[in-house]
This record gives sequence, structure tokens and C-alpha cells, in this order.
Amino acid sequence: IFQEPMTALNPLETIGTQIMEAIKLTNPKIRYKDLLKKAELILERVEMDKNRFPLNTYPHKLSGGQRQRVVIAIALSQNPKLLIADEPTTALDVTTQAKIMKLLMKLVKDYGIGIILVSHDLAVVADLADHIVIMRKGKVVEQGDTKTFFKSMKHSYSKQLFDAAKHKLYEKNITVGSEVLLEVLNLTKEYNLANKKPLKAVNNVSFTLNRGENLGLVGESGCGKSTLARCILGLEKFSKGKIHIAGRPFYGQKELRRCINVVFQDPFGSFNPRHTVERLVAEPFYVLKKPLTTFEKRVKVLRMLKLVGLGDGDLKKYPHEFSGGQRQRIAIARALITEPDIILLDESTSALDVIIRTQILDLLRDLTKKLGISYLFISHDLTTVKNITNRVLVMKDGVIVEEGLTAEIYKNPKHHYTKSLIEASPDITRAIKSKEENNNENTL
Repeated sequence: IFQEPMTALNPLETIGTQIMEAIKLTNPKIRYKDLLKKAELILERVEMDKNRFPLNTYPHKLSGGQRQRVVIAIALSQNPKLLIADEPTTALDVTTQAKIMKLLMKLVKDYGIGIILVSHDLAVVADLADHIVIMRKGKVVEQGDTKTFFKSMKHSYSKQLFDAAKHKLYEKNITVGSEVLLEVLNLTKEYNLANKKPLKAVNNVSFTLNRGENLGLVGESGCGKSTLARCILGLEKFSKGKIHIAGRPFYGQKELRRCINVVFQDPFGSFNPRHTVERLVAEPFYVLKKPLTTFEKRVKVLRMLKLVGLGDGDLKKYPHEFSGGQRQRIAIARALITEPDIILLDESTSALDVIIRTQILDLLRDLTKKLGISYLFISHDLTTVKNITNRVLVMKDGVIVEEGLTAEIYKNPKHHYTKSLIEASPDITRAIKSKEENNNENTL
């Protein structure tokens, strides 16, 4: 079972064709009628009803979680004794991730299948695994039973992974200014659908972002948070409402574009692979009224690279020469180069492993202290958001259903949807406690 289900499936073939193709590998002489029946039964094993998800459905019509269920169905089609799940939930939002993990645990229990779960996140592993093996640089550095492993960790790398998975609450001593940098008023974004009512991807959303404040926007896939982000960035025209940057209408105001910048989820996908780091980081200078000389650009680029923990020797390198965490640092340097007041981070750490993610979050916190920048941090994971934000908005079906201080919402959520997001988020402390309780029950 691979990390990205869409690349594991053939977009030109129906899900039924792909499942039946896998069945025929071990049973080439099976009759077509029996083949159809077996494919439907396998889909039911992964909790996909044949009436709602017929065999003639194409992958692009399914959500990420549904596509991953199809990939699991294909893996089950040959009745294996062992499944190798390579980061099977990293590309999914937390609620879908929890459902896929629950399904994998059910398969282990109902069919006696063994699973090797490959993951960078100890919180996910602690919840599912009976035995943990820690690898570093191609070697096993530590292993043990999950019930006792976390109490007896000896290797420094195991402890580093454990600390990265704990997600401490954001510091409360950051001073938030009274100046409103971003104001969104009654924003609505509608999409016209053929023969149907318009779809309100964003529905009457209002909020503010003050100087020095880090604001989280949380919700599962399809809730409207990325559409809202595109409207704020001026990449999409909104249907109703207003957006003000520093008290002025933003849309169409080129001189205000310096005030806001963005860091995307996939840094490699947002870079031109043929451009050097120097050229990539200097790209946003086109929004400035007064053009800079080549020397002035280089001085500013070097300053920003140093600020994000990179050096002079990286100037002439290309994106493929860096790790994922280093590329994200380059993306942050590019976002900082015009000295913006606001940086919008759209799932900017979800593609990184937990240790690199922690390093990037630490970097962002340091930049807030040094530069007084405000962040709008968009994510599906509330446990990651609590690490970087002091206030959070929870979004569902295009509407803000809850908002408040991050610590208060995390400790005392009022809306049932917020509670479900918190419960679905991987929590290593909760997972260890659950394992210990089960161990005590078995001992009794």
C-alpha cells in the first residue's frame, strides 16, 4: 500500500478493472461472473458499498480516503498473509487517516493479516503497532514491544522522534499587536454547477489577523480552506464580501501584494527545477515599484538564506540538490524576501517528516519574534496547528464553526466537529496510555 493512492491507481481504468486484474494474477482461469462477485466482496471488505461505489467508477471520482481503500482492496485481492503499508495515510487529512488506520486494524483482527507499517510519525505507529523498529541511515538502532518501548528508549534518535511527535502547545508570551493587518468580511465564494444550485465553497466567512499574531485555519479536505486562501491571495475572485490588507481593499492592488506572501505544501512543485536558489528566492522582487540592482538582490537573498539556516554556498544550487526540509526553508526565504507583513502557509509542513516539521515550526516561531510577521497557518491537523498558532478557526463545509484561543479550543472544544478533529489527530501520549491500559487489562 503506497503513500499516494492517485499515483498507485491507473486513472484510465475503472476501480473494478484494476481489482479484477489483481485477482487474475493468482487465479487466471476464474470465470468473469465469479470475478465480478469476488471484486465486489473485496470492496466490501474495505467498507466500500457496491451500490454507492460500483465497479465502473473511475479513481478521479473518489476522495483521497476512498482511493486508498481501493489500493488496499487491490492488495487484499490475492489473500496475502502480509501487507506492507508505506506511509499509507501521510497524504490524507486526519479524519480520513483515522478511518484508514481503523480499517487496517480491523483487517488484522478479522483476517489475521500481518502489517508492516512504514512511517515517520511515532504517534501513528504507537496507535497501531505491536512492535516498533527504529531505523536510521539504513540500520536498526532500537526495537521493542510497543507497550514498554517508550519507557525504555535508549537511543538518542528514538528520543528525538518521540519529542517531535509530542506537539507542545505554542508559547503564550508572544505579544500580539492591536493593528489589524488582514480583515476578511462576509466572504463568499460560489461555483456554478450545471443544472444544480451554486456550490458555496466559502460561505459568509469573517475574521481578522493582527500584527504578530499566528492564526490557524483548520478543517478536513474539501471544507473550503484552500479556496479561502486563494481568494485572500487574489488568485480567485470571490462572489461576495471584502478583503482588506492594512485597512485597504486588496484585490487588484499590486502595490499591496508586497504585504502578503505564501508558502505552499510541496516546495519542489512550486519551484522551477531549472532555476538556481538565487533566482528562485529573488522572484518576488517584480512586485516592487523600484527595481533593485543585481548586487542589491544578491545581498537581500543572502540575508534571507542566512535567516532560514542556509548559507552562501547554496546560492548556485538547484532544487533537486536539497532535502524536503531544506527546500521548504528556501520557500520560506522566498516568502520573506519582500519583507511582507503576512505569510500564508498552506499545509506547508504536512509533506515533511516529524523531525523536519518540528525544525520548520521552530524556525517560523523564531521569525515571528525577530520580524514581527503574522502567519495564517492552514492545515487539516489540529495537533500541528497548536504548535505554531495562538488563535484558531475551525472550518466545515465553507463555514467557520468555532474560533478562539488555540489552547482553550484544544482543551475544551465546543463544536462536535472540532472534537472529532482532535480525537482523529495522532496523539502519542494518548496512544501510549491506551496501550498501557490494554496491557494492564490483559495482565489482570
